[in-house]
Amino acid sequence: MGVLRAGVLMYCLHVICAGVFADVWKVHVESEMKALPSDRIRAIWHMKDNRDDIIFHKDPTRVKDSFKGRTKQIGSLGDSNCSLEIDEVKNHDNGPYCFRVELETSQKDKHSFVENCVSIKMIEQASKPELQAEQSVQEGEPAVFKCSVRHTCPSYQPTLTWSHAGKAVMSYKDISHGNWEPESVLNFIPQKEDDHTSITCTVKHHGNVKGEMTATHPIFVKEQATLSHILIPVISGLGSALLVGLLCFFIIKTRYK
Repeated sequence: MGVLRAGVLMYCLHVICAGVFADVWKVHVESEMKALPSDRIRAIWHMKDNRDDIIFHKDPTRVKDSFKGRTKQIGSLGDSNCSLEIDEVKNHDNGPYCFRVELETSQKDKHSFVENCVSIKMIEQASKPELQAEQSVQEGEPAVFKCSVRHTCPSYQPTLTWSHAGKAVMSYKDISHGNWEPESVLNFIPQKEDDHTSITCTVKHHGNVKGEMTATHPIFVKEQATLSHILIPVISGLGSALLVGLLCFFIIKTRYK
């Protein structure tokens, strides 16, 4: 799936206000202005070489058979956004595609933006998810694992799941150039049983997408310091010192006997 973007000039309604004179506000408002409602604009996407090869039109009978049911306008013309969604992208969907605007009430006011057409670069596999985490975590303290993946269709966000229980928070961001990135942040409290195990993030895309869908990271847990961890080395050291002292005592006593 992919999304095509292009710009289109729209008319806006402005109210012009004059400055302040003494203590009196004076406002000048145009009694009549011209504006073009977005619902009177017809949006069309077509092949660059032939504008009659239409891949999107609000009249589906005008659309090429190979694109019927696969294209949808997701941008709002009123917001100067003519983004197009192409579902189930095929190997022959390379383009280039051009945006065309027409006024439904006029036979003359129409224009194709052939200088700013869009091509699609095909990739064999979807992006692999990226998993970020510390090399080791502390037992009993919160640990954070991050998993993200890039894709090209905001209408169908991929889902990210974890192999370990915890609290996962999802976020999405537009990273420009027709790419989006969902990210899942997992928080959990590592236990000593987690040491030398692994955690896996799995991504599921819309449609029949090929590629590596998992990312795995090892977990190494540092044990939490307890009283026994402190006492055992101390007692061991004292015992060794006492043993050495007694040994020296008997050696000296034997020598001077």
